[in-house]
Amino acid sequence: MRLGGVAVYKTAVGPMSNNCYLLAAGGEGLLIDAAAEPGHLLALAEAAGAPIRTVLTTHSHADHVGALAEVLAATGARHVAATLDAPDLPAPVDELLDQGDVLEFGGVDPVVFILRGHTRGGACLALEVPGAEPHLFVGDSLFPGGVGKTESQAAFAQLIDDVAERVFEAYPDAAVVHPGHGADTTVGVERPRLPEWRRRGW
Repeated sequence: MRLGGVAVYKTAVGPMSNNCYLLAAGGEGLLIDAAAEPGHLLALAEAAGAPIRTVLTTHSHADHVGALAEVLAATGARHVAATLDAPDLPAPVDELLDQGDVLEFGGVDPVVFILRGHTRGGACLALEVPGAEPHLFVGDSLFPGGVGKTESQAAFAQLIDDVAERVFEAYPDAAVVHPGHGADTTVGVERPRLPEWRRRGW
């Protein structure tokens, strides 16, 4: 998929079929989640002509970081992650991300938003280029049909509130949502379901 000057590649890896995304722009690659199968991820970047210069870890769960050390070692890439989740990650973080930060990458500079509740705070990216709908990379915080798993009702309340404010109130219906597992969706498809999610509590 191409969005203006950005090529977006999606691949699923590992026993839990984790989605990893490679954004290629300006001759460099931004990998979202080095989840598993490091050789496959490195080969994807090579085939795309986009050496991995940055790895964004969306959150701290083990199935999203299985190839992190190997990819960082092989590429020398900077590792970026949310300030809230950074202490729980298995590799040092070079750049801490917070709500509203801009991640410098390939001249397109996606905006960071943080969704709390699935973990302490997952790092998500909003990629917006002229002439295209926004594309949101949300880790495991939002899926078709609901938000990500939480360990308590307090965590669920935090996540559903963050999703409502930082996704549904912030982006138009045409915005494409790219989750950490499974199929993509859009803000417009999921927006009407938000009251149902609140009622059911998951």
